[in-house]
Formats: sequence, structure tokens, C-alpha cells
Amino acid sequence: MFAAGDQCDLPADRRRGSNFGWSLGMVLRRWQEYAEEALKDLPHGSRGYHILAVVVHEEVPTQGALAARLVIDRSVLTYVIDDLENAGLIERQLDPRDRRARRIVATERGRQALADAERRVAHAENHVLGGLREEQRDVFRDLAERTAEAIHAAAPGTDPCAAVTSVLPPAEQAAS
Repeated sequence: MFAAGDQCDLPADRRRGSNFGWSLGMVLRRWQEYAEEALKDLPHGSRGYHILAVVVHEEVPTQGALAARLVIDRSVLTYVIDDLENAGLIERQLDPRDRRARRIVATERGRQALADAERRVAHAENHVLGGLREEQRDVFRDLAERTAEAIHAAAPGTDPCAAVTSVLPPAEQAAS
């Protein structure tokens, strides 16, 4: 934490009016708007997308580990997984090491749906980051991901959804 009189290492012109939180909020709000539109055919929109992406791209052993990785309440996760399973995108399998646990595995249909969704999200992100050159977009994405992973490693219980709802006003209020 910084004390009230601490000087930061920013150039003088950035110290005056810089509002990092507002900047992040604006980027996140626009990402949420575009991503939800791009993912409207996927059960639970961006939440379903994040779950499917972790199931496909990461080695998450159980449903409990998936909840911890994405910082989603287990009871909420159950409903989202039910809907993804009913859509034929994932399936629950018994964990061979622990018969009480369930592994979440993407189906071939789920892998195809994710590949399509990733293309749509990339297109949406290019709109969101349209004010940056392509190489700047790549740097921004990389730095944001590294920062998020570092925060998650240091504080794995940090709930990104709670942070979003506490910082951003509802979309209806933001539009007025």
C-alpha cells in the first residue's frame, strides 16, 4: 500500500489525472458487452466460455478444482456445468483416482464450439482494443494475463466477478 504522501515512479504528466481503475473498468465493460453478444449462443455466455476454455486448454482434474481455478462458487458452477452438459459440450466422468470426484471433459462438439467462440471473442477483442496497433494489442493482452495470473497465485480466492460488480455500475446506468 502507498501512504498518502508517497511518490510513484510515473512521469509527472501521468501522476496528475491518471485513473487506472477507471481505465480498467472501461476496457472491461466494453469487453463484457462485445463478448456477451459474441457468445450469446453458448450456455451462460462468457461464464460458460471461460469454463469450456479451462476444460479444453488446461489440466483441471476435478469439478472442485475447476471451481477453485475460476473462483466460481461450487453451487453456481454446478448449474453452468449442467447446462453445458445438456448442450452436449462437456461431460462429467468419474475420476479414476477418486470415485467421489467428477472430472469435467469437453466433448468433440464442445471443442468445436470453443474454437468457434474463440474466433468470435478474438474479433470482439479487436473491436475493444481498436484504438491500439496490433502489436500493442498483443502486449496489452500478454501483460493483462500475466498480471491476472500473478494476482490469482498470490490470492487464489479473489473473485473477479465481485470486483467487477463493485467497480462498474450496471450497464443501464452506464449508458445514461
